[in-house]
Amino acid sequence: MHLVVICIGRLKQGPERELAERYRERFDDIGRKLGFRGLDVHEIAESRARDAHTRMAEEAASIAALFPEKHVFVALDERGKSLDSASFAQQLGRWRDEGIANTVFTIGGADGLSPELQRNANLRIAFGSATWPHQMVRVMLLEQIYRAATILAGHPYHRA
Repeated sequence: MHLVVICIGRLKQGPERELAERYRERFDDIGRKLGFRGLDVHEIAESRARDAHTRMAEEAASIAALFPEKHVFVALDERGKSLDSASFAQQLGRWRDEGIANTVFTIGGADGLSPELQRNANLRIAFGSATWPHQMVRVMLLEQIYRAATILAGHPYHRA
């Protein structure tokens, strides 16, 4: 299974980008041994439209254009389901074992993901009830993907 993270907004050079890249590289190292075919991160520029509805629609079109043909779609949404790390790992492992070709994670812009995208998600997840900066959400998602791989591998990185 191949993993894809699609984000609205770009990370500038600095500690957030370095940390995000560190977790992506760590996942690549362990993930291949577990049957994962890699992890790609796509950044999409924020829409410049004046109203939120148009911004979300433009961003949704850009996101959907990057969806691989066969995929499971996970939307990061503040109203989504809160999964602990072990449950997140089990879900990724289940999709991998079912032969899902691609799992796509999306992080919306400042206005969030369009309602249509949210409705089409196979799973909506949240990192708690707090509001997080998009840069931090990306780092947390990549860390959780790496942590999921370590859990699936029985690695001691994850200590409950």
